[in-house]
Amino acid sequence: MYQVERAIFDLRRGLAVVIHDDREPSDAGVLVYPVESIADAELRETLELVGGAPALTVTRHRMEAMGFSTQAEAACLPLRRADGLRAEALYLAAVASDGIGARLFGDPRPAGTSERAALALMRRALLVPAAITAGIDASRRTALDSLVADGRILRVSARAAERCFESGTGMLRRVSEADIPLVESVRSRFILFREPDGLREHVAVAIGDAENWPDEVPVRLHSACLTGDLFGSLRCDCGEQLQNGVRTILKLGGGLLLYLAQEGRGIGLANKLRAYDLQDAGLDTVDADQVLGFGEDERRYRAAVDILAALSIKRVKLLTNNPNKIHALAEGGIEVSARGSVYGRVTRQNRCYLEAKARRSGHLLRDVLDEQ
Repeated sequence: MYQVERAIFDLRRGLAVVIHDDREPSDAGVLVYPVESIADAELRETLELVGGAPALTVTRHRMEAMGFSTQAEAACLPLRRADGLRAEALYLAAVASDGIGARLFGDPRPAGTSERAALALMRRALLVPAAITAGIDASRRTALDSLVADGRILRVSARAAERCFESGTGMLRRVSEADIPLVESVRSRFILFREPDGLREHVAVAIGDAENWPDEVPVRLHSACLTGDLFGSLRCDCGEQLQNGVRTILKLGGGLLLYLAQEGRGIGLANKLRAYDLQDAGLDTVDADQVLGFGEDERRYRAAVDILAALSIKRVKLLTNNPNKIHALAEGGIEVSARGSVYGRVTRQNRCYLEAKARRSGHLLRDVLDEQ
């Protein structure tokens, strides 16, 4: 896990890493560079370093946005000519809504094990899931091994990288806590949990007196939304859902609100803002995420299960409009004995967003949409 965590931070810093398939002893590995961080000089140096043919590696969703067809979950697009190619053109090829840059590439091929692992690391690092990848030529292997031995570049196994989303399972750490009186609930206590890789911190907000909670503990899983929760963005209903969630839990006798670090349905704030820009160009919230290469919903709820277990909560009334949260808790061994809805207002600015969540993702919003 240690090497994977280092790889995530190196990628976020804009550094290349080597991923090798440890199930193949002869595999020299693939050099991986995050497409959103690379600069022209670094691109040239990287390609000279490994000697292999470079490619843009992207997800199936991004392939479709670029106008390619593939059955593979990820694919590599060979660069037609690497010399003179600018990093900005590769970035636009990975994020633009109109498939710009398709002319830069040859026929796609399915991504290999190391390349798929590279995209998993990108998503875990909250980067655009696209990378410049190049196989390490045999003639450069000794020189690259020397750089790895000197600590100038990190090598990580594909098998470990593929499991990067599972690395924190059961290892969430309770870090600190304090009483925080809220407008909606004066008796509230914040308990902070940190994931092992240090990237994400989640807060359990205990509302009311825990010793007086119902046996069926009211619980709300709220994904962090900086724009809505803090600034009152009209593009979503998150801020009002947060406030209404606290209010509802208190009315039910107290319980728990989990404030989960899952901005933008798990894609991170930077990518969420990119998706907003695409929505302004006419895409709905699901299509915008997929154009960037993400799935319909990148959230995982293992952290929520671990927090509930750490707080000895086994049976809940879940306040949610999202059936996926019910299934996730049930699969994690939490009994969801009842469900309640939590709505915000439907406005001119957020109606399309809410309609897309109901139509495309099965969120239980028809009552409030039809009413308002």
